[in-house]
Amino acid sequence: MPTVAETITIPSPPDAVWPLLSDPALVASCIPGATLAPDQDGESWKGSIRVKFGPTVAVFRGEAVLSYDHDRRRCTIEGRGIDQRGASRALANGVVAASGTTETQLAVEGEYTVSGPLETFANAGGVHVARALLAEFAKNMQALVAERQAAAPPPATPEPVAPSTDPQPTPAAMVPTVAPAATPPPPRQAAELNAFTLLWAALKSWLASLFGKRS
Repeated sequence: MPTVAETITIPSPPDAVWPLLSDPALVASCIPGATLAPDQDGESWKGSIRVKFGPTVAVFRGEAVLSYDHDRRRCTIEGRGIDQRGASRALANGVVAASGTTETQLAVEGEYTVSGPLETFANAGGVHVARALLAEFAKNMQALVAERQAAAPPPATPEPVAPSTDPQPTPAAMVPTVAPAATPPPPRQAAELNAFTLLWAALKSWLASLFGKRS
């Protein structure tokens, strides 16, 4: 059973990143070609991912169950999927954990199985494809963090009060005004996944690991 163990860095503190990672729909918006929506029971999520192979577009559909431990900033994921023609099936499970102070170290560990026509490719190059996807995810997540920080309301400032001859100021004069909370912009969906671009990134990842073992 192939395994994945990767750590990516998001240049923002966990306090800013984890609230976004706790929203599966926002996470999906950072994955190229992915969509996600809650199922009727509110615990599992159903989604899909579109992969473009030149003029052809393939769609893989599946569902996932997510369990969050917010105190430890960990998320356990169990998922399964099937391609639109029903020829290939996949099962996966893993743990995502966030740590760090000024930057977020996102550790991803898991394992997966693929059956059908994609089995050989998944067993041989799935880890490198996952590494390339995580790199793209980290870049999109950082952009999302920056957008949310820019949309945050400014801090409250005291309202100027005219001098009064009353020795006891009224309570209203001591209440600061608070700017209305800005509505966070809706997440922008990551660009559609291009298989050739992803495979090129995966090839570079494989070459890097190959030469790294020889050095």
